[in-house]
Parts: sequence; C-alpha cells; structure tokens
Amino acid sequence: MPVKVVPSSSRNAPAGWLGESFKIKVQALPERGKANKAVTTLLAQWLGVSESSIRLVSGDTSPAKVFEITGLTPETIRQRLDQA
Repeated sequence: MPVKVVPSSSRNAPAGWLGESFKIKVQALPERGKANKAVTTLLAQWLGVSESSIRLVSGDTSPAKVFEITGLTPETIRQRLDQA
C-alpha cells in the first residue's frame, strides 16, 4: 500500500488519499526510523491489526513509502482508512 508521510507535523493524523497513496501526518522526526515507526503504529491502530502485520517494503528514507499489510484485503484497508 503506498503511503505519503509528512513528518514533523503538529499532530498524528490521517490526511486522506492523494491519488492511490494514503497521506499520513506524524509528529515524529524523520531520523533513525522514528517517523517510520510512528506510521506503522498508526496504521496498526487504524486498521485494527498488529504492528507485526505491517512491513515497510520500500521508501525507508523517502516520504513516499510502500507498506505491505497482511491479513486484510485492499478493499478492507481502504474502508478502514476512510474511517480513520
């Protein structure tokens, strides 16, 4: 699932869909994986899955990231994120 991350934001919050990517604002700084960890935690909360079900596939140091989420269909992911 493509994600656009906005680090160093004033709050942790979903920012809606940007094309096929889901935009997420996080308070964490983009250093030493802090923002990536924050995104993983937020996605797990919003999707109702464990953090171990979410894996960063690409974009470790980029705002444009791809996450793999196991146990949910793409349709379910989109529905749950729309409600986040």
